[in-house]
Amino acid sequence: MSGLDERILEITDPDLVLEVEAARGGFLFGQIVEHILYRQRERNEARSVSDDRARRTAELPRDRKRREAIREVIENAPTGPENLQHIHSVLALCGLPYRDPGPEREFLREYGRNSLSVVAGRLKSPVTGQMELQGLPYGPKARLVLLHLCTEAVRQRSPEIEVADSLSGFMKSMGFAVTGGERGTIRQFKEQLNRLAACTMQIGLWDGSDRASTLNVPPFRQLELWRVPNAADMPVRARTVSFHRDFYDNLIQHALPVDMRAASAFSGSARKLDLLFWVGYRLKSLQRPLRLTWTNLHAQFGGDNANLRSFRQAFKADVGHLLEVFPKLPITLGDEGMILQPADEKTLLIPPRIKGIRRVKAA
Repeated sequence: MSGLDERILEITDPDLVLEVEAARGGFLFGQIVEHILYRQRERNEARSVSDDRARRTAELPRDRKRREAIREVIENAPTGPENLQHIHSVLALCGLPYRDPGPEREFLREYGRNSLSVVAGRLKSPVTGQMELQGLPYGPKARLVLLHLCTEAVRQRSPEIEVADSLSGFMKSMGFAVTGGERGTIRQFKEQLNRLAACTMQIGLWDGSDRASTLNVPPFRQLELWRVPNAADMPVRARTVSFHRDFYDNLIQHALPVDMRAASAFSGSARKLDLLFWVGYRLKSLQRPLRLTWTNLHAQFGGDNANLRSFRQAFKADVGHLLEVFPKLPITLGDEGMILQPADEKTLLIPPRIKGIRRVKAA
């Protein structure tokens, strides 16, 4: 067998084999075979790299695998209107409790010179007719409910949102199975909806010297509940939610775009969602590096980590997970804290501007 015949045997892809046969007996056949063989080897190498990547991905933990998959989707399909959700910029700066506060009726969080106070309230029960105490909203599901409702208000250009059907579709898009029953996801999401609708919020602002102001930001004006006869799993369901008009008007002016694919990557973690919203807000108009000490970060994102050392370890892991999805994100962590560098519109975390939604500068 000649050397040319041996090289021809290396060409195995059907389309390339056809090219070889079409060139037989022609001028410069040997050179054509060399060129086709080069293309075959390139393909083989690409397949080998792809196979190695697929094998490594298959060995990753479930959550890491999900982040890797979402990163590839976002890199290959830039954010468009169909991928966008919205949340109020104020809510991007103010985090709710990470875990169930139990019987506590008030939650207070400091972030820089500013503060957030959330006070639990009551809802009228359609079953008992009583004003029943609701707990404080908490965890990732409370944040996702707010994201969903703010998005629907922006899309529909209405402060009144129908939640009976839309919430289930949103839960699926965030990667949750839609299940009923006492421990089902529907009950968990609607419990957070009830808590959000009953609570009141205040934001305190201080200039660091001698001037302070307090803003009342009641998200909701009304939650309509009704009793479902013979429904053992969820006898009480929500029909509509109405945003407070002031909150709604401000939302339309200051809606922060969020890539829903990114939100789904972190849908199981309250702190990662807070970090995603906060970084997205800050990067929109950052003109110079933003430096935050570990003490600053602990005050804003510490949550349940009372110990600064344990918080640093957990926060570094969360930032690492964010960078897995957005490797171009200009965040660095060091002994002193975090540095967030200015970024342009090409940064993956920054969705494009949506017509009719005015961007606002970071506080």
